[in-house]
Amino acid sequence: MARRALKLASWTSMALAASGFYLYSKEYLDLNDFGAVRVGRAVATTAVISYDYLTSLRRVPYGSKEYLQLRSKVHLRSARRLCELCCANRGTFIKVGQHLGALDYLLPEEYTSTLKVLHSQAPQSSMQEVRQVIREDLGKEIHDLFVSFDDTPLGAASLAQVHKAVLHDGRTVAVKVQHPKVQAQSSKDILLMEVLVLAVKQLFPEFEFMWLVDEAKKNLPLELDFLNEGRNAEKVAQMLKHFDFLKVPRIHWELSTKRVLLMEFVDGGQVNDRDYMERNKIDVNEISRHLGKMYSEMIFVNGFVHCDPHPGNVLVRKRPGSEKAEIVLLDHGLYQFRLDYCHLWQSLIWTDMKSVKKYSQRLGAGDLYPLFACMLTARSWNSVNTGIGRTPVTATEPTTSPRSASSSTTCHARCCSSSRPTTCCVASRLPWAPAPVPAPSSTCRVAASGHWLRTRRRTPVHSSKGPRSLLGRPSAYGRSTFMNSFCV
Repeated sequence: MARRALKLASWTSMALAASGFYLYSKEYLDLNDFGAVRVGRAVATTAVISYDYLTSLRRVPYGSKEYLQLRSKVHLRSARRLCELCCANRGTFIKVGQHLGALDYLLPEEYTSTLKVLHSQAPQSSMQEVRQVIREDLGKEIHDLFVSFDDTPLGAASLAQVHKAVLHDGRTVAVKVQHPKVQAQSSKDILLMEVLVLAVKQLFPEFEFMWLVDEAKKNLPLELDFLNEGRNAEKVAQMLKHFDFLKVPRIHWELSTKRVLLMEFVDGGQVNDRDYMERNKIDVNEISRHLGKMYSEMIFVNGFVHCDPHPGNVLVRKRPGSEKAEIVLLDHGLYQFRLDYCHLWQSLIWTDMKSVKKYSQRLGAGDLYPLFACMLTARSWNSVNTGIGRTPVTATEPTTSPRSASSSTTCHARCCSSSRPTTCCVASRLPWAPAPVPAPSSTCRVAASGHWLRTRRRTPVHSSKGPRSLLGRPSAYGRSTFMNSFCV
């Protein structure tokens, strides 16, 4: 009887302790801070996705209608699981998920469309956490630094969030505050991703996404240093100061640190928000031309390229006191030099196919350089081989979607990504990438690494409604069951 009473008391004590811990942790602790929880989520999600691909498509004839329908369902299930993992683990996981969501040419549509929501669903830090970061980095409380500080952020991203505030001198500023736990978790998250990618590669030898982990290792420390972002902003503003249509917010260095960046407040609508542009009578074609000029100058003249050109980082607005449109360029955390990319475009315009092959391979395309050239120009291989300067864009060329290309061709695009560096990723995400490149007109000079190269000017054209074009040579050899199933 005494033993039974003791056992009952023990179980009751354990239940009360567990309940107390739950209530305490719910209010004061974030289970996401525990490494075991983050690792467990990532391992479990990877295992479930791998098992789904291994078993779901095993007994269905490859290429059949049933196979294609089932494969699409597996893609969608896996993409949703991956998205849930990114939202749960936050930080670096969301950053990598956003990058994957932008790889339209390399991943199935189910993945890109599902992961794109991560651009607008990044978790927010609490005001308590924001105050803590500002206090630690600037040594003062928010009310000592600002007359007003909006508790609701203007926007939240994977690594930071931005608040609107007013300084004591009356200036309105945007305050970018890093999420407090990102620095501590980032290196561990990258290591975890590396282990998981290697594990998946053991199951599916053709799965080649280690390049993504390598790029995250190299670039994440730069993006987490807001002083680096401020220096990049000032540099690009100086380089492009002759463009009266471009606005780069000014940095307030006296209140900026590695985790807090204070900049001039500039509002506007995202570059892909057509409704905003129509309401404000902003000419879409004019914005497209300005984007082409801006990025051409970055790539071909300065070799200093904004490497994260998603819509949230490129705003449009009417210039104050004027009816002219203006582009606002934000988030300058990552810039890179692109000499080989300049040479590649020069070769494409001159129809120097030997050099096209050479520089495509140096950018990581390998033997798939014809497909890479088609991806960059959004033209058929016949047009590229004949010369984009001598072959006008036909009615059928821009209406051919990359999704309608052969599955083996698209699979090759993804296999190309296994060794390609950030250059190729950025190239496929530039503002004019969705539109076919027309015949170039007039001559100009292209500067690369301080050397002037004689070439012909390419006028980028963006079609806001037209689908993308991707025509390449199909595969001459097969891939593993997994990579075949991963083709669009």
